[in-house]
Amino acid sequence: MNTFGRQLRLTTFGESHGKALGCILDGVPAGLPIDEAFIQSELDRRKPGKSKLETARKEDDAVEILSGVFEGLSTGTPIMMVIYNTDQKSRDYGNVADLFRPGHADYTYQHKYGLRDYRGGGRSSARETAARVAAGAIAKLMLTRIGITVESGVCEVAGIVAERYDFSHARTSPLMALDPEKAAEQEAAILEAKANHDSVGGVVLTRATGVPVGLGEPLYYKLDAILAEAMMGINAAKAVEIGDGIAAAHMSGSENNDPITPEGFATNHSGGILGGISNGDDLLVKTHFKPTPSIFQPQQTVTTEGTPTTLELKGRHDPCVAVRGAVVTEAMMALVLGDMVLLNMGKRMEHLEAIYQKQ
Repeated sequence: MNTFGRQLRLTTFGESHGKALGCILDGVPAGLPIDEAFIQSELDRRKPGKSKLETARKEDDAVEILSGVFEGLSTGTPIMMVIYNTDQKSRDYGNVADLFRPGHADYTYQHKYGLRDYRGGGRSSARETAARVAAGAIAKLMLTRIGITVESGVCEVAGIVAERYDFSHARTSPLMALDPEKAAEQEAAILEAKANHDSVGGVVLTRATGVPVGLGEPLYYKLDAILAEAMMGINAAKAVEIGDGIAAAHMSGSENNDPITPEGFATNHSGGILGGISNGDDLLVKTHFKPTPSIFQPQQTVTTEGTPTTLELKGRHDPCVAVRGAVVTEAMMALVLGDMVLLNMGKRMEHLEAIYQKQ
């Protein structure tokens, strides 16, 4: 499946080393001002080659809107966007045409489809996430109009854990680090792994503020369940936590429950979700990314015929995917919230009456 969402539906297309990649975003209400400069700025945050912490592949990731926008406004019809690939080096993958890269989707794609695009992983490449970021930018434009903000930052790298969260610092940090005091140590860990032709994992915290009470569709389209699905659908994501997540399993009920006061919740162990529905508090989601599987050390593998061999990988790769992955988590959270906002509009009669009742 290449489509995500119910009311706000995203379909992406394209491969890492194909001519282009892009998306079709259906369900955007008519009349939304489409700020193309903002969409491009979001892609610029995700694009490769900005620092020594990222892959050296240089892509402008210039987005072109092909449909669904007229005179700067959404028309209510599908918005199609395309991003052309300009710096792919397919020759770097010639030596993996007939063997499987450990940690990649090569093995599973080959066995599922009977063939695969070995150039950078084809459809399984994280390059596909550029399309998600473009669509997520439009979702952000919609959410901003109703007071919802989505942001993210890296809270852990190679086991080095942030002790405080500063989202404004993350916005300007090359690492997207949430803790200014830990950033240098985290960057050093990434560069050390890179020098050793290795990689490291990381954890991203994504936060949404200004979320109203009531978003989420129990029982089988819960807000936390769909957020987890969205984050787990990002390349290299291996675990997702909502609120206190795993730590909640080690608490007592008296510790984990969030006391309710006339001013709201006194704490936010729940991560802003109760019973699959937003409770008005900040949404807090942690996404755990595995180390980049593309490393430049000899690795044991087999050919497509099952013959044992040693892989000597070439190409250009991120030493820590969490850095650019943080921007993708924002896009996915924005798309989920945009979908939930639209789904929630018809849940109460007064909402329908406000729209359709004759004046």
